[in-house]
Amino acid sequence: MSGQDAGRVVAGKFIVFEGIEGSGKTTQARLLGEWLAAHGVRHLLTREPGGTAIGEAVRQLLLHGDAMHARAELMLYLAARAALVTERIRPALDAGEIVVADRYEMSTFAYQGYGRGLPLDEVRAANAAATGGLRPDLTIVVRVPGGVGGTRLAGRGAADRIEREDAAFHERVAEGYLRLTTAEPRVEAVDGTPPPAEVHADVVRLLRQRFPETFVLNRV
Repeated sequence: MSGQDAGRVVAGKFIVFEGIEGSGKTTQARLLGEWLAAHGVRHLLTREPGGTAIGEAVRQLLLHGDAMHARAELMLYLAARAALVTERIRPALDAGEIVVADRYEMSTFAYQGYGRGLPLDEVRAANAAATGGLRPDLTIVVRVPGGVGGTRLAGRGAADRIEREDAAFHERVAEGYLRLTTAEPRVEAVDGTPPPAEVHADVVRLLRQRFPETFVLNRV
């Protein structure tokens, strides 16, 4: 790559990785970020909750704090998301950058809607208010069987507050992802069971098919 290519801007896109605990979505978000960096493409790699000072403080409460009511949990997630959209995601998209996010709105629908049992229409309305209606150009759901996700989690050390929920909760979340993958617009699923490099290759092929104007072979 020539020096003049470094840091170049291509058509901005908002790409989100989703999935159950242990699906490998975080790894895939990171690998895509590294791939974009290797091609000199300006991008933002972020996570939820997090990505801003407010988001990281909320993350500590949500993942490592005490038990809380489902509605309080929902509002904390949405407060972190509102800060992330306003401070980081919209400015990056306006600058033509590619935004790669580890979780976004589908997590809220799956965990607080299906998992916690909050009315999905209320969750959607609250999310729309928090995001100002900003939706991803593509959500990639990394699919793995629950047993695979559980095995991966077991090797990570201490579980966080969400990971410690009972099996019934995680089954509802998995069912939510299954339903949302077929019902939501601009969603694709990839098999997350092969080695990470193979899954990443599938992700790149998918992006080039969906967005040839951005991920064309001779540019990215």
